[in-house]
Amino acid sequence: MLRQQDVGHRIVVRRIVGIREGRPLFSDALGELVELSETHLTLATAQGQLRVPVAQVHRAKRVPPTRRPTAAAVVALERAADEAWPAPTRGRLGDWLLRSAEGWTGRANSALPIGDPDRPLAAAVDAVQRWYAELGQPALINTPLPLAAPVGAELDARGWSTRPPTLVQIAPLPLLTSTPGSAPAGGQGNAVVELATAPSDEWLAIAAGRKGGLPDAARHVLTAVDQVRFAHVYADNALVAVGRGTVTGQGRWLGLSLVEVLPTARRQGLARRVIHELASWGAAGGATHAFLQVEQRNAAAVALYQRLGLVTHHTYLTRVAPN
Repeated sequence: MLRQQDVGHRIVVRRIVGIREGRPLFSDALGELVELSETHLTLATAQGQLRVPVAQVHRAKRVPPTRRPTAAAVVALERAADEAWPAPTRGRLGDWLLRSAEGWTGRANSALPIGDPDRPLAAAVDAVQRWYAELGQPALINTPLPLAAPVGAELDARGWSTRPPTLVQIAPLPLLTSTPGSAPAGGQGNAVVELATAPSDEWLAIAAGRKGGLPDAARHVLTAVDQVRFAHVYADNALVAVGRGTVTGQGRWLGLSLVEVLPTARRQGLARRVIHELASWGAAGGATHAFLQVEQRNAAAVALYQRLGLVTHHTYLTRVAPN
C-alpha cells in the first residue's frame, strides 16, 4: 500500500467499482497522489481530481514519472535555487558548493554535490566533513535524485542518516498568474496584498516562528538577492499571510518560499493570492517558470500546489553525518 512518502509522486490505483455475478469489477486510475489519509486518497488524473475511499482500493503503487528531467536541467534548477537562498558563508570543492548560515535551515547549511569535486568521491565527502567541523556544525549534504545517487550510495556506506524527502516542484508562470479565486463568504474578502523590497518586522516575526528563530545569517539568506519581493497580506490592518519571491537562474526562475498563513486566516484562499501576486511580479520581470521546495510529508501544502498546477521536477534528500 501507499505511504505518506508517496504523496507528490505518480501512482496507479486499482479500485473496486462494483459487483457483477458475485465478482468485483475493477477500474484503474493513473495520476499524481496529492493527498493520503486513513480513509481516502486523492490523485490528480488527466481527467481531473479523483477521490477514492481506501476501502475501495484493491491495489495501489508508485510508478515512474512520464519522463525524467535531464541532468543539465536538474543542475540548472539547483543552481537557481541556491541563488534564491544564499548562505553567507560559502566554500567550494571543485563544482560542489559548501554553505553555512548559522544553522538556519537545512538548505543554507548543506553541501550541494553537483558537478565534479576535483577529487575522488570518498575524499570529497571527507573534505565536506572537515569544512563543517571547522565551523562547529554538523555536516549535511543535499543529494538531488537521481543525479546524486552515487553520492547517496557513498553516504549510505558511511552510515549517514536521511531527513524526509523534499520535492522540488515547478510550473510555467502563466499557470500561476491566472486569476485567483475570490475569498469564500465570511472569509478574508477585504485582504490586501502588498509586495515590498524588504520584509517588515511583523513579516520577520512570522518567518522566525516558522523556522525556529532568525539569526543574523537568516536575514542575509532572505534579503541578499538582487530581485526579491516580500508579500504582506493585511486584513483589518493585521498581517495575516506572508510569502517571498525571488528571480534567479539568469532571470528564468521565480523562486517561491515562506508562504505562510496565520491559523486564524487559513482556508480563505490567501496562500493562493500570495502566489498569484508573486507570480505576476516575476512574470513582469521576465521569469518564465516558478519553482518551490516542499517536504513530501507536508500533504496539505503538496495538495495546494498540485491544485495550482505545480508538478514535481525532482526530489532531494538531506543527509546528516553520524555523530
